[in-house]
Amino acid sequence: MQSSEQPVLRDIVLVGGGHSHVGVLRSFGMKPVPGVRLTVICRDTDTPYSGMLPGYIAGHYSYDDVHIDLNTLAAFAGARFFRDEVIGLDRSAGKVICRNRPPVPYDRLSINIGSAPQIGQVPGAADHAVAVKPIHLFNERWLALLARVQQHTGKTRIAVVGAGAGGVELTLAMQHRLRGELRALGRDPNELVFHLFSNTADILPTHNPRVRQTFQRVLTERQVVLHLNSEVTQVSERGIKTSDGTLMEMDEIVWVTQAGGAAWLRQTGLALDAGGFIEVNEQLQSISDPAVFAAGDIAAFSSRPLPKAGVFAVRQGKPLAANLRRAVLGEPLVSYRPQRNWLALISTGDRFAVASRGALSWQGEWVWRWKDWIDRRFMDRFQTFPVMDESTLGKAAPSRVKLDQEEAAQAISAIAMRCGGCGAKVGATVLSRALGALQPIERNDVLIGLHAPDDAAVVRVPPGKAMVHSVDFFRAFIDDPYLFGKVAANHALGDIFAMGGEAQSATAVATVPSGLEAKVEDVLFQMMTGAVEVLNEAGCALVGGHTGEGKELALGFAINGLVDEDLHTVMKKGGMRPGDVLLLTKPIGTGTLFAAHARLKTRGRWIDAALASMIQSNRLGALCLQAHGATACTDLTGFGLLGHLVEMTRPSGVDAELYLAALPLLDGALETSAAGILSSLQPANVRLRRALRNQAEAITHPAYPLIFDPQTAGGLLASVPADRARACIAALRKLGYSKTVAIGRILPQGDALEPIVLTC
Repeated sequence: MQSSEQPVLRDIVLVGGGHSHVGVLRSFGMKPVPGVRLTVICRDTDTPYSGMLPGYIAGHYSYDDVHIDLNTLAAFAGARFFRDEVIGLDRSAGKVICRNRPPVPYDRLSINIGSAPQIGQVPGAADHAVAVKPIHLFNERWLALLARVQQHTGKTRIAVVGAGAGGVELTLAMQHRLRGELRALGRDPNELVFHLFSNTADILPTHNPRVRQTFQRVLTERQVVLHLNSEVTQVSERGIKTSDGTLMEMDEIVWVTQAGGAAWLRQTGLALDAGGFIEVNEQLQSISDPAVFAAGDIAAFSSRPLPKAGVFAVRQGKPLAANLRRAVLGEPLVSYRPQRNWLALISTGDRFAVASRGALSWQGEWVWRWKDWIDRRFMDRFQTFPVMDESTLGKAAPSRVKLDQEEAAQAISAIAMRCGGCGAKVGATVLSRALGALQPIERNDVLIGLHAPDDAAVVRVPPGKAMVHSVDFFRAFIDDPYLFGKVAANHALGDIFAMGGEAQSATAVATVPSGLEAKVEDVLFQMMTGAVEVLNEAGCALVGGHTGEGKELALGFAINGLVDEDLHTVMKKGGMRPGDVLLLTKPIGTGTLFAAHARLKTRGRWIDAALASMIQSNRLGALCLQAHGATACTDLTGFGLLGHLVEMTRPSGVDAELYLAALPLLDGALETSAAGILSSLQPANVRLRRALRNQAEAITHPAYPLIFDPQTAGGLLASVPADRARACIAALRKLGYSKTVAIGRILPQGDALEPIVLTC
């Protein structure tokens, strides 16, 4: 993961993870622009490469073979990856509107989101057909269709609507895979009947007659029923109706017809063509807004229409990257010159393919091997990253970003030697603007807080209650300030919940890297928005805090909570009793996963799952444990599972048995720990191995390193009476703690000095 001491001067935001944008990310990773920050917003971490998708459908490639990991690619590029769905633009404010997070500001914006199915134009199609586009959603639909065909008894009739290259190739790939699946099940592959519908007199209308003849012959040989001049006008649960009034019963319908632009683009005011695509000039720049660029299928090239083919999106990556650089540097833009003829390599489902370029055509198994070599070489560029010179990373280099006079003055201030003490505070104007948009909840027991700021907050302790205090603080480990704010707040609240307390108020301490005021303000706003959402959900009022400058983004909270004054509801670490069952409510492995992420050695979906676990609150889990008579409880944080368990056994005067095979683990944690990629805190935690009675017997177990793995916003570790453990686990799972499991049992204290026994 790359980082720089250069203050952020300009933001380039990439909406979508299409073929052009992956090229932009790799380009900026190889050659960053000092002072320029990239952010990619995409609702999926894995972006498919369309050229290999038919091979995946046919069973020749695995899922990971044909998908680019955007999260890891963004980390290589030094870019922020925001996993969210874009639903609009505020062009006057220069912001991207997302479905689940605050708006994201941009100085230059690029859109590469592919096309959206126009399936709603045909009655019933949206309800009863499987749309291939948007392509990033197709995998889950394909797997569901695959399962339905496998479970369907007797003849299965599958209709593919659309006979261009995509429809023909997909038909043959699906047929190859599904026939193989039926054979494996001991069923007759001829139970499958494929129908291919074209609304024109030809299939593959953009290719030469030899190519069309070849595929017409292949379709005939494989008994695909071809319907030419048959426009589908209606779809129902039972089948389809064509323009000549013919009704045909179908079991599955796949929609591969021409798609259009995403619906939200129509509200942006950008110039669009009749299909809803963004009209761009030769510089791939919107003809109506020079700050907006577009590439791939979503772009409509104004000088001449281009087919919606992946080859153009791939080729547009290089000039798009160049023009995004040039735009922020104030340099003249370069033109994209699309080729007149392009090479298309179309497979026939098996390991055979046809090459088409203009009037030329070739075919054979060698063409498939050629295509396979080209595709794998392309994917390798985004899955294998060059080793960068670490001596140059993070060095502040002179920026050539074009700035106005006020911005230039701020930039000089940002890179100058900064003051310490109170001079390191974030400016009052920036702070008030960033925090003014936040809406922390109001509580009656907060007498003075952010709603009427003073030198300090004043909070009333209700009668019969006692205060619980806790504090946590750490630097950002992800590039998304909004998600980081959520994790930091959730982590800080964990101690209060683990004791059975109610969170009352929070005071924040944050450090933010210096830079242009607008950039500092946005980072602070994004981070505190995430934090306040978590605090509000917990009923905890943000009452104040302190924000200063620092090299790295960091956030912490001092939390006040309430418990009954007689302490009878407090869950402490020291109440374990022999015979209790040891429960854990969340999987472990955050330390190794994020250490690997920093080294580009994870899969993005592993990080997605880890973050989802980290932002899950422990509040309901703690209430559930209380209700089931938990005798002791703590939340897992930096000391890891073993460290926290030792903290519980000592004051309880007990020993514990830990089941290594039962430990709930985050996806990927076994792989990264086995590769020797561990948190920097792991060596300190490993010193606690002296608490293990039988270390030598367990040291070879794959999960053994993970008992030392430091956790961030981890789950609750609790002991529960044995007769209530099963009901407690069921209740926790029903509340959303789906990985809750019994991981051990509490033993009477023995004569051995080591309190923990490991069972493999």
